Formats: sequence, C-alpha cells, structure tokens
Amino acid sequence: MPVSPATRGALQLDRRTVAVILLGVALMAAALAVLARRAPAGVIPAGQKPARQMRVEVLASYPHDRRAFTQGLLYHDGVLYESTGLEGESTLRRVDVTTGRVLQSVALPPNLFAEGLALAPEGLVQVTWQNDTGFVYDAATLAPRRQFKYSGDGWGLCFDGASLAMTDGSDTLAFRAPDTFAVQRTVRVTMDGTPLRSINELECANGSVYANVWHRTFIVRIDPATGLVLERIEAGGLLTASEADGADVLNGIAHDPSDGTFYITGKRWPKLFKVRFVPAGA
Repeated sequence: MPVSPATRGALQLDRRTVAVILLGVALMAAALAVLARRAPAGVIPAGQKPARQMRVEVLASYPHDRRAFTQGLLYHDGVLYESTGLEGESTLRRVDVTTGRVLQSVALPPNLFAEGLALAPEGLVQVTWQNDTGFVYDAATLAPRRQFKYSGDGWGLCFDGASLAMTDGSDTLAFRAPDTFAVQRTVRVTMDGTPLRSINELECANGSVYANVWHRTFIVRIDPATGLVLERIEAGGLLTASEADGADVLNGIAHDPSDGTFYITGKRWPKLFKVRFVPAGA
C-alpha cells in the first residue's frame, strides 16, 4: 500500500525516537554495570552475615623460645611441632609444650626460608617462602623422607583430612593433593564483603580453616567451601610491654582435639598461650 509523505515522516520520527530510547537504556545498563563493579569494599552481600566477633580466653601460658621466628605450629599426641623461618635460622622442631624445651631440631639449608607446617598421611609437610621447595619428614623421628617442588610463595599450611590448604600471602586459599602437591581448587577469602589479604599461618580444625593475618592481632575462622570469614577472633594484648619488646607479629595456631583448645604464639615471642575462642562479650 502506498505511504503518503506525511505518514513516511511520522514513521521516521518514531524510529528515531525508539533508537534514542534504546540507546539511553543501553547507556544506563552499562553505567549500572560499572557501578556494580565499583561497589565500595566492605558492603556485605545480601543474605550474608558479618563475621561473628570473638576473643581469646587465656587458660594457661608457657615459656617459648624467643629466638624462634615461628612460621608454622601444630600439636599432635602431646607434642608441639614448630617450623621456624629466616635464612640461616630455619628449622623443624619438636617442642615440649609446658617447658618450651626444644626436644629435637632439624636445620634447613641456610639459603632456605621455612614457612608453614602440616601433618598429612605421608608425614610432616613443610613449605618454604620463595624457594619453591617443600619437604616431608617422619613425624616420629623428623628424618627427611623426600623433597618436592612447587611454584609460588609458601606461607601457611594445614591438612583438613583430605587436602593440604595453603596460603601465599594473598586472599586465596589453595587446596593441594597431599601426595603430589598439585592444586585441586582455590577459594577467595572475604571478610564482611572485603577481600582478606595477607593470610598467613593456618590450622585446619572442626571443618574450618583458622588463619593468622600478617601484621594483624586477630585470627579468622574461614569456611573452606565459600571462603567466607565466619569469625574474627581478637588476640591482641597477650604480651606485657616488656615481653613485647623485641617480639614480632602474632603467628602460630595449633589445635588440641582432645579438649578443643588452641595454642597460639608469635614470631620471637617469649610465651605460648593455651586458649579458647569465646564470644567477644563473654
């Protein structure tokens, strides 16, 4: 059917109007997408609870070797195992809990910087900071069993019964096969909607991953499936002013499954503390 000039002009105007509207909608959608990506840190996603505020309750304190630059800590069958760092000072130790006496110590090569420590079916597994080298030891004798290679920083380490959870100083937990050390999966850690970086020494206990955060006075309890921090456990002020003189950061978490308590300490700390984690207001 023929279209008159007036009708043709009206149709063209309608098409231009529709085009302008569609362009506006597209620009608005793009702007909203950018704003979503730039959502301020600390905004907790809908349906997600903030981390529960907890604190440590000190049950006892024991002597700890002040020379130990504690990197990894674990408790097994009444004995404390400790990995100490720094080049030329790195060791793996068996320690008497109540006296702090070093029962046995194995030195690493002087060019290596020891880090996290975990007990897996193969034995004690120890990683190094930037040396891409790990070790497996016999738990009873500390005799070396084997050495292995991996890529990237090694910070904290713990065994959850199936995998070795490992940190590299970022906001990521990597879960590795205990026999091959191959990465099985990773999860990003967030606390109250914000990525939590500098995750350090780890302890796997009760289906959760407990972690120190480098240069912070709190410990976090992480859901290993989602990476969400479920609890923020304040552990500041444990040392007196004289004890804190020369001490470095809080670092070292070991779980005692016999009574559910934890042992915590720090780098160059003169004390080891036996604690419970309790609600902040308790």
